[in-house]
Amino acid sequence: MPITRATSADIPEINRLVNSAYRGEESKKGWTTEANLLNGIRIDEETLAEYFKNEAITLLKYTNDHGKIIGSVYLELKTPKLYLGMFSVSPTLQGNGVGRALIEAAEVIAKQQNCDTITMTVIKGREELISWYERRGYSFTGEIQPFHDNVRFGQPRQLIELIVMEKMI
Repeated sequence: MPITRATSADIPEINRLVNSAYRGEESKKGWTTEANLLNGIRIDEETLAEYFKNEAITLLKYTNDHGKIIGSVYLELKTPKLYLGMFSVSPTLQGNGVGRALIEAAEVIAKQQNCDTITMTVIKGREELISWYERRGYSFTGEIQPFHDNVRFGQPRQLIELIVMEKMI
């Protein structure tokens, strides 16, 4: 199976993947880019290294036949919910089932950790992305959160709000 738990040895490759999926010119080759909404990088290796020190956090990776990481997802146990974030697929490979497989793997992890819900935040106004999650059973909870104050996630070019979406599993 191409989906496994990432390890700290994967940090450089996951860092490149996530940043290419969200920001910069490379991200514009896919449909999930945030390059028009935010400046800066999405993640750095130091932050990723901290994630691997936290027992509540799991990073899954999807590798191709050559062992290259082409998808990843961040999962954080917040019992009774599992938070899903930093969902990334190589921009040139989006639309080929990698994302769907990662979402399904996240749901397996949630069940293994006795979570009854997967929760996530999505940039308000990203209708195509919100629709993609809705087709997979996620729905808007009605909760809206401000975008992160920490520039670690990028510097907004405009006012950005996050909607909370959830799926009972």
